Amino acid sequence: MIPIYWLLGFILLIGIEIATMALTTIWFAGGAVIAFILSLFDVSIEIQLAAFVVTSFVLLVLTRPFVSKYVNGQAIKTNAEGLVGKEARVTSEINNILGTGTAVIGGQEWTARSKEPEVTYAAGTMVRILEIQGVKLIVEKLQEEA
Repeated sequence: MIPIYWLLGFILLIGIEIATMALTTIWFAGGAVIAFILSLFDVSIEIQLAAFVVTSFVLLVLTRPFVSKYVNGQAIKTNAEGLVGKEARVTSEINNILGTGTAVIGGQEWTARSKEPEVTYAAGTMVRILEIQGVKLIVEKLQEEA
């Protein structure tokens, strides 16, 4: 295969990776580099293609977990994810049976439900956010310290 095709493939794959930053094509770009080098030495197309596939697969298997850990490990929690574990103030009675309740945190009012279906919380109660289901906070009452 003419080396220029592997070089163009490498450039295209790197361009896609830069545009998406999703760690999806970088492994194949590595395979294209190896195939490009082999094509410079007039190695058969079958070996070039095999080297492309094997190199891409090896790079994917050996480096993706390591790279993903550091790339995704640095991600900052977004609004909703960052609320879990924080305290909120109930602004209208939380009653799962009636399907009512709101709580405010960070100046934003959210629909809220108690963790236990039969437990209600009056307005003004301080609660801890346990999780978020859709657009609802799932909460429990803060433990009062003695």
